[in-house]
Amino acid sequence: MMIRPTPLALAAALLSSPAVAQEVNIYSYRQPELIQPILDGFTKATGIETNAAYINQGLTERLVAEGDRSPADIILTVDISRLTQAKEAGVTQPVSSDALSAHIPAAMRDAEGHWFGVTYRGRIVYAAKDRVAPGEITTYEALADPEWKGRICTRSGTHSYTLGLVAAMIAHHGYDATKEWAQGIKDNLARPPAGDDRAQVRAIWAGECDISLGNTYYMGAMLDDPEQAEWANAVRIEFPVFEDTDTTHVNISGVAMTRAAPHPEAARAFMDYLASPEAQKIYAEVVHEYPADPDTPASDLVASWGEIRPDETDLPEIAANRDDALRLMQEIDFDG
Repeated sequence: MMIRPTPLALAAALLSSPAVAQEVNIYSYRQPELIQPILDGFTKATGIETNAAYINQGLTERLVAEGDRSPADIILTVDISRLTQAKEAGVTQPVSSDALSAHIPAAMRDAEGHWFGVTYRGRIVYAAKDRVAPGEITTYEALADPEWKGRICTRSGTHSYTLGLVAAMIAHHGYDATKEWAQGIKDNLARPPAGDDRAQVRAIWAGECDISLGNTYYMGAMLDDPEQAEWANAVRIEFPVFEDTDTTHVNISGVAMTRAAPHPEAARAFMDYLASPEAQKIYAEVVHEYPADPDTPASDLVASWGEIRPDETDLPEIAANRDDALRLMQEIDFDG
């Protein structure tokens, strides 16, 4: 039986050297309150202090502009396209870590070690409990069928979450078939795309549509908000699958070390910590996502939504289809 390396033990070994800096600087797409429990856990486990800056736009561009003078050691992102963009821009560096390789599945990490998934979420369907029967949602492809005409809500066709699903459809079915499918979705919309994923659930609650596309974690976010819990309780999560694979589209939240990291040893200790069962449990529960480590169970709330079987299509392949996905959605004027 293979004995997995313990991330915290590796971190402790790193820190035994006096040359290891006792801080790590983080650029994060995630809001401060969502990552603070992880930062606190890391500092408690290793003694390394963290400095986090919330950057919700232009993170890669900022790293390019800062060049070798960048103070950032780590980037935390919420989308595979941002991870691949950072790698392609040359602002990340490969990391070799037994702990990361052991705990993070190959499908959720870069083959060259430039980025690693930490948690993942499904792009699913929210369905009105009183108007859509359980099991009525089957495949992504079936959402273009006429039976859903005037019943679908969704956010903008050019948003990164929408483009991720369209890019995955291209990977499965090719450009032309995906374009026909996207046109079918457009024809079935109850209203022009507007608002975020929560706004679509609110529209279901208000009776404006019966189903919407959204990320799984928004259910947890809405239940955490007293004003939005009523919307969440009006719907249930359904897991559509690709008809050729019987799996659901997922996206990852991930981590990478910057090329100019001033504290690389501490940064690697942070990345190892993120792979640990302790951190996987904390992070996944806070953001209502699924742990990347298959041996770490989802929170009770996330598990209650039902079983998800993640699509195994290569994530960089999906990310590489983003430009085609955007062109496709613009050609059919999805938001028009």
